[in-house]
Amino acid sequence: MRPSSDTAPRPGSRATGGTGGTGPAGRRPAAVRPRGRRARARVGSVLKHVGLIAFGFVMLYPLLWMLASSFKPNALIFREPGLIPTDIDLSNYTDGWNALLHPFSHYLINSALVVLGSLLGNLLSCSLAAYAFARLEFRGKRLWFAIMLMSIMLPIHVVIVPQYVLFSQLEWINTFLPLIVPKLLATDAFFIFLMVQFFRGIPRELDEAATLDGCNHLRIYLQIMLPLSMPALATTAIFTFIWTWNDFFSQLIFLTRPEMYTVPIALRTFVDSTGESSWGSLFAMSIVSLIPVFIAFLFGQKYLVKGIATTGIK
Repeated sequence: MRPSSDTAPRPGSRATGGTGGTGPAGRRPAAVRPRGRRARARVGSVLKHVGLIAFGFVMLYPLLWMLASSFKPNALIFREPGLIPTDIDLSNYTDGWNALLHPFSHYLINSALVVLGSLLGNLLSCSLAAYAFARLEFRGKRLWFAIMLMSIMLPIHVVIVPQYVLFSQLEWINTFLPLIVPKLLATDAFFIFLMVQFFRGIPRELDEAATLDGCNHLRIYLQIMLPLSMPALATTAIFTFIWTWNDFFSQLIFLTRPEMYTVPIALRTFVDSTGESSWGSLFAMSIVSLIPVFIAFLFGQKYLVKGIATTGIK
């Protein structure tokens, strides 16, 4: 007897019973597995974010502690290590601003002058040197490029004494010239290497088309390479700003007169070797000195990430 057309299984249709079916006695329904996988992924994502938040808090704790200590009286700074001050004292900011020989704005202006000169020098000289290494052909190009890369490995402590002797003979000590003039000579090899990597990514067809139109190397550099290199230039500017603003060692060596002090050296004068340091004023002025760096990083973060990603500096 042949089964009727209503009960006979059709080719390609799933079985509804037995050990191979989708019922309770068979294998688990397919919809259950994605749901369980999504739940495990969600738990893993939550744990990952909790770990990152905890790690970020540990990294930011010294800064948060300094910010909280800037609002505490000197007697409570080390007695209450917590982040929430029990007694708020705003006089640390007013006292710290006028505590030194000059108002703290004097040292901020000095640092701004050094940063501005270093920034312009690095952008101009490093981009010119990078264009030469990336686009020009000259004898000993590979050798000079290798020497330039090796100079990155030299610590500043190796070259600071010869530099001091040289600048002392030029009578540049206690001026901003030792901190600015070397930047005009493309001495920061890291930025040259960064821009060389970026220039090599720009198609040479643009140079060839400009040459056919009558452009020389100067016009190609000014009108083609620089406008296309904004991420690399922005990265150079931001790193130069942060590193020069926070530089302490070289500014301590070349600037010894109080009226020439920059922000890092001025902050150092708050620390007294006899133990009478004004920690509240020191922390307050440290917070003030971090504001320009925070603003520069806030507005340049997009260009900084894009420049690092496109130049292969990771």
